Amino acid sequence: MWHDATLVAAKDLRIEVRSRVAVNQVAPFAIAVLLLFGFALGPDRRTLEPASAGLFWVAVLLSTILAIQRSYSVEASDGARDGLRLSGLDPAGIFLGKAAAVVAELLALEVLLTAGIALLYGAHLSGWGVLVLTCVSATVGLAAVGTLYGVVASGLKTRETLLPLLFLPVVAPVLLAATKAFDAALAGTPSRGLGWLEVLVVFAVLYVALGIVAFGPLLEDG
Repeated sequence: MWHDATLVAAKDLRIEVRSRVAVNQVAPFAIAVLLLFGFALGPDRRTLEPASAGLFWVAVLLSTILAIQRSYSVEASDGARDGLRLSGLDPAGIFLGKAAAVVAELLALEVLLTAGIALLYGAHLSGWGVLVLTCVSATVGLAAVGTLYGVVASGLKTRETLLPLLFLPVVAPVLLAATKAFDAALAGTPSRGLGWLEVLVVFAVLYVALGIVAFGPLLEDG
């Protein structure tokens, strides 16, 4: 399983490096989201700074949808999806590999967005331990949910609109917990975010386990 996961993750990341979709489309989209929120709330940093954690995670959430759709769109033509299903790879390994590739892309994006909220919103970056752990655990949860529901939507003609409908309601706890943990860290009281961090870890573990079990049947049905 782990060997197959490494192969799939390496394949997806090589495709992204060569196509530069994440650099040319997803990253500019995420920055545009931050800028638009800034315009909507006004130039006063006293208004923007308290909202920076929530706006950060909304941008990540929307970018995750693009990353997941991209992850499956490369296999939607030329029978690549059937080839993946018939490759003999462990379905659990395929799930972990695709999720790991999305995690890597999102973590790189979150570094950029962290700089963005500091520059655009005047957020004071502190509590780095909680910030990093929140990013990792929340991103794993988002990638696991997205990869699981992405395989459900990828075989349908309405996949572009179905994936957000499936994905966004499920990850609402991630948005809430990650925002609260970030708020605590940025406010200089990271210990107050530990409880929310535990919620993120539990969510991530549950959906990774569910994906390992359910991805194979969903891939076959799709």
